[in-house]
Amino acid sequence: MTTFSIRLAVRDDIAAIVAMLADDALGATRESPDDLTPYRSAYERLESDPNQLLVVADRGGEVVGTLQLTIIPGLSRRGSTRSVIEGVRIHRSTRGQGLGAQLIEWAVDESRRQGCQLVQLTSDSARTEAHRFYERLGFTGSHVGFKLQL
Repeated sequence: MTTFSIRLAVRDDIAAIVAMLADDALGATRESPDDLTPYRSAYERLESDPNQLLVVADRGGEVVGTLQLTIIPGLSRRGSTRSVIEGVRIHRSTRGQGLGAQLIEWAVDESRRQGCQLVQLTSDSARTEAHRFYERLGFTGSHVGFKLQL
């Protein structure tokens, strides 16, 4: 297994993160790596919010993976805190080397450290390989998600 370090993303990582977000059939229709302006603005909002952790997997100075972890305090489940994992991406050249599992394990461990009682994530219904991956890591498809485009 290749060694990676997981660290908080910095402003200079934005282009690499956006390139990974755009590098599949779904992302190619939603992302615009040629204009980083909205991503820089989003990064500033993320960086200033202590409940948002945007991380990257670094291999020798190259960004090869990313995810966003959001910590959400709440009243349901007896006042439980939960986390949401979003935007998981692994660079095409690095897939199949165990990095995705390492990133998810990091997010689960960080969620525990933050006092969360539940970790949740959504995955587009078309991403059947991702569904199998998350199930192998112990996640269950327990809910149906809904979205409203604004």
